[in-house]
Amino acid sequence: MTKFQEKVYKVVSGIPKGKTLTYKEVAKLIGSPKAFRAVGTALNKNPFLGAVPCHRVVRSDGKAGGYVLGTKKKLELLKKELVQVLSSS
Repeated sequence: MTKFQEKVYKVVSGIPKGKTLTYKEVAKLIGSPKAFRAVGTALNKNPFLGAVPCHRVVRSDGKAGGYVLGTKKKLELLKKELVQVLSSS
């Protein structure tokens, strides 16, 4: 695991249930404000799915974005936590 991934997972593990951050916000929080795509890549390789709730990271336009278990599953998890997103893409 890279230092970058460690930073991403640390920030994302702190997102409380019912809240979300954008990929861009996570990038800013780890000190790499332009690395929002790399944040998505790191989350796609998340080995700690239960402990690092990567489903709580969404796109800046309010859409869900991708998810390693599929966008449908991401939307289900967010809905269960009472988070509203625009759509699956």
